[in-house]
Amino acid sequence: MTTYAALTSLPGLERAEALAEAMERLDPEPTGVGVTEIEDGSGLFEVGAYFIDAPDLAGLALLESLHGVRPFVVSEVPDEDWVAKVRRELAPVEAGRFFVYGSHDADKVPEGRIALLIEAAMAFGTGHHGTTLGCLRALDRLVSDGVQPSRVADIGCGTAVLAMAAARAWDLPRPVLASDIDTVAVEVAEANVAANDLTGRVTCLEAAGFDAPALLAGGPYDLVFANILKGPLIALAPDMARHVAPGGWLILSGLLREQAAEIIGVYAAEGLALDRHDEIGDWATLTLRRNG
Repeated sequence: MTTYAALTSLPGLERAEALAEAMERLDPEPTGVGVTEIEDGSGLFEVGAYFIDAPDLAGLALLESLHGVRPFVVSEVPDEDWVAKVRRELAPVEAGRFFVYGSHDADKVPEGRIALLIEAAMAFGTGHHGTTLGCLRALDRLVSDGVQPSRVADIGCGTAVLAMAAARAWDLPRPVLASDIDTVAVEVAEANVAANDLTGRVTCLEAAGFDAPALLAGGPYDLVFANILKGPLIALAPDMARHVAPGGWLILSGLLREQAAEIIGVYAAEGLALDRHDEIGDWATLTLRRNG
């Protein structure tokens, strides 16, 4: 069965949400409406709706006029098992000693590698995106350089792939704390931790930044991951400085290449100095160290 999608973009979250609300009242009614930030620093948000029946083009044109947005792109969406398709097409990811794979590639895990099972249908963080891959490579270098942390946190953990990689790389005296603001992401992270036999070595919790009793009590941290976005990273800089131990490490990503310089400056002002700046495609990964 063919379904339909109607997509447009516009600046500002408030405007995008107002348009999404209006689209829910269309006839025929969409089966789902979503708002997604376009992560290119433009401040634009994509608004999309999906329909079982062809959408009313006149109704969409009226919304374009009322909300001052560019014309909707309407397309047919073939009936396909997209999860199965993604599983077939996503190859395992190799980042130094780490090997991230889906269950469909369980027979491809090489000997002597740290293998992490992450299904392609899960939340952000399969390892294929340049930000997650960059963080895994940065972690691999720290392990190779002999860094030996005791306390590790993963802020904005997504699938918890980074938290699990740290738990596997080191014999830590306490669980890695993996947090996310999204309830579904936390549930996905917990499922991944269990699937990788890391229950008790990685603890997942819902929190914004360090705003959770377990995170506040668990520091100061010798290593913190934060693979999120530029805005939250800037807002978190003072908290990062407070919760990273002297001499401790910070691996940041979720950044476009052109955003890296600003983040480096903001964190330098908080006493977190750049150790290494890496780029994969359009994305940057920063490894920082706290003075002291």
